[in-house]
Amino acid sequence: MASAMLRRNIMAMVGATISLLGFRTARAANAREATTSLIGTWKMVNATSRDPDGKALARPYGPKGMGLVTLNAEGRMMAVLCDGRAELPDGVRRDYASYCGNYTFDGTTLVTKVDASSTSRIAMGSDQVRKVRFEGNRLVLTPPPAEINGVLQHRDIFWERISTEPA
Repeated sequence: MASAMLRRNIMAMVGATISLLGFRTARAANAREATTSLIGTWKMVNATSRDPDGKALARPYGPKGMGLVTLNAEGRMMAVLCDGRAELPDGVRRDYASYCGNYTFDGTTLVTKVDASSTSRIAMGSDQVRKVRFEGNRLVLTPPPAEINGVLQHRDIFWERISTEPA
């Protein structure tokens, strides 16, 4: 009787292990498939910002924001964003940021380990975390809320693919 119980317990553990391995394999395959959906070059087409109450704030990178992000199959990415106006009103500082690094993507969250950056706001070695969603053919990247100019801002950056090849 004890040996039958032992056999059942061993079989249950083997079954659970096989199930877990299958889950991990499926999850890895889903992550690879999700990563493939990001590979290429994307141009920024819109950026929005809102306060914690949902009230719209000034658009990040101004009314003519420009940007490119490219992600390759080897897990490398680079991004550059700026205020695209030819001239700025007096007293307005041009928003600009660029960074690059190795990335991972699990299907919902893009994490870049920064190894070069144009600004001290994006620290070397930091993880830049972006929630990812698709709206039609647009990629929407959402960074964690951040305090900017004394206001907690919730931002969404909208991108359209311009090439399936990285730049």
